[in-house]
Amino acid sequence: MTERHRRTVAHPSFTEILPGPRSRVRRHADVLELGDEATWAIDLPDGYASLVITLLVSHGQRPLYIPGRAVNRASGSYRGEGKTDARDALIIADQARMRRDLSPLRAADEAMAELKFLTARRTDLVCDRTRASNRLRGLLAGIFPALERELNLANLGPLTGYQPPGTIRRLGASRLEKWLRGRGARWSAALARTAVEAASHQHTAVPGEQAAARLVQALALELIDLDRKIAELDEEIAKAFRSHPYAEIVTSMPGIGPLLGAEFLAATSGDMALFGSADRLATYAGLAPTPRDSGRVSGNLYCPTRYHRGLQRVFYMSAMSSIHYCPESRCYYQRKGAEGKRHTQAVLALARRRVNVLWALLRDGRRFEPAHPAAGTA
Repeated sequence: MTERHRRTVAHPSFTEILPGPRSRVRRHADVLELGDEATWAIDLPDGYASLVITLLVSHGQRPLYIPGRAVNRASGSYRGEGKTDARDALIIADQARMRRDLSPLRAADEAMAELKFLTARRTDLVCDRTRASNRLRGLLAGIFPALERELNLANLGPLTGYQPPGTIRRLGASRLEKWLRGRGARWSAALARTAVEAASHQHTAVPGEQAAARLVQALALELIDLDRKIAELDEEIAKAFRSHPYAEIVTSMPGIGPLLGAEFLAATSGDMALFGSADRLATYAGLAPTPRDSGRVSGNLYCPTRYHRGLQRVFYMSAMSSIHYCPESRCYYQRKGAEGKRHTQAVLALARRRVNVLWALLRDGRRFEPAHPAAGTA
């Protein structure tokens, strides 16, 4: 096919095709007028590119996805060292013209798009909570390390009225317990004794401890608010997940609940035809070893560096949970341990096996059924 009849179009920023509906259609038609066939390549699978992908798919086009890492590595083989939108677009278009292994992009349906947005929002909130809890512990470790060692972040109510060690010593255990009980704190008696005992061993006032105390109170309130938002979002995710047609199949697997099931569907769209086989799904999840053979050296297998971290987390966490609740998973885990594998290696091996099972269930549209014990066994 000549260059006149086949054009490759790429634009990494998409800013020039988003002004309005009429301009989008006009630009799309202008591109198609350049040749009989147009290949669209995009370096973003969703997010900022969602509108562009939906637009192209609705017009019967087949956009291809080229990972940003591939574009970055390929840029070294092109002339010049500058980075501009025009240069990135040239690299994306040229790579799409030469490569035949790029995956097509599809517009997500309403249910799948909702799950992707909700799970991404939950990930953001969990990361915010982790950062806030680390800041809180960092502050306490600087002014009251004895209390920080005993602190349970599941019981944050008392920290909304946190005071420095000197104030806690003057309150005493009984008055502090009464104050904690009035604020609805759990294990108020044990917490009061622990706080007073810790304060009795620290008589040095750290400079700025009053300001740090105010920050501890603010961070405790922030963490409580984040916990509330995460709990509300969990309910919304569970509701959206249960309305999906694959929900019963996915949750029939031991160890997978609504949250992990929603993350799985958000990462894979629930369409096993996109992967073709369980091996490709395992590779996408980072559960298949990568060979690194060279010359006479063969058989070297390494952990991959390019995979979907969220999908690997789904299979790993579900495998961890299934060890406690599924006899088949527990036996497989114990067998791998008897073979000399460490805990993490045994869990990863179990997760890899579960990929095959879940892929087959979704392919066949059937629920997981545990193996029945053999006749004559207890």
